Amino acid sequence: MKVAVVGAGAIGAYVGAALHRGGADVHLIARGAHLAAMQENGVQVLSPRGDFTARVHATDDPASIGPVDYVFLGLKANSYAACGPLVHPLVGEDTAVVAAQNGIPWWYFHGLPGPYEGRRIESVDPGGSVSEVLPPERAVGCVVYAATQLAGPGVVQHMEGTRFSIGEPDTTDSSRCEAFSEAMQAGGLKCPVEADIRNDIWIKLLGNIAFNPLSALSRATMAQICRHQDTRALVETMMRETLAVAEAVGCRPDISVERRLAGAERVGDHKTSTLQDLESGKPMELDVLLAAVVELAALTRTPVPKLCAIHAVTDLLAQTVRSAA
Repeated sequence: MKVAVVGAGAIGAYVGAALHRGGADVHLIARGAHLAAMQENGVQVLSPRGDFTARVHATDDPASIGPVDYVFLGLKANSYAACGPLVHPLVGEDTAVVAAQNGIPWWYFHGLPGPYEGRRIESVDPGGSVSEVLPPERAVGCVVYAATQLAGPGVVQHMEGTRFSIGEPDTTDSSRCEAFSEAMQAGGLKCPVEADIRNDIWIKLLGNIAFNPLSALSRATMAQICRHQDTRALVETMMRETLAVAEAVGCRPDISVERRLAGAERVGDHKTSTLQDLESGKPMELDVLLAAVVELAALTRTPVPKLCAIHAVTDLLAQTVRSAA
């Protein structure tokens, strides 16, 4: 199996190293000091499950790799529309794109029977710009339940979690999902093939949609948000509004608000990725986490007053940050 990881940051390099360890032919696409370190020393993984080094091929030239069986996208979703030059040289007739993203994916309504089948979500696929680069029929959904960070160039610190749930947008069983799952498991990762990956998408989003924007607005950790009586109540309301939107588009996530809150409390004093992006001057990944759900609420006429209010304020925050840059 030949796999290219586009965006071999913390998650991408971790997956690439695991796949390589399991016997796959892996190619990492990165740049800068991180790329130079991986070319010199391989990917060094520091993990409670055991440290290891993977001598994986790394490059900044996807054309030198050629077509692959799988492209694993480790990019933030707000980079998808511009990733054509990185992805197109890797795509052959049967190449699948495993998109490990947070939030609502651009392919959400692809292959989903019902009144919205094939509908494009403007917030995550503006003007069809993402679908043009990444046709939905190539997509394999992927929800990440792993925490990693770059401890330095070429060094991945894995904190917890090894599950990468995958599934076809049209909910069918497929050989491409089964083969990728087997390769991931051979590398020591959990990779269940879900009958409906959208259920996992909403379960993870249930936490992201509340904690990520609130952390950016308050500069607080997840534990601090949970401990503050009023923000905890706001989180609960935002989660219930999100569940109402999920149900309106035909999905009933198998999780309760109470259980999701308990999981967030266990994470403790952790800064969300959105707060980390804000503090480091990177674009915040709010369209797929919040704007898309507000758009789906409008589409289905589902009242979400708290989500709309938080979306308005975080959108203004993003604008002021861009203006000050």
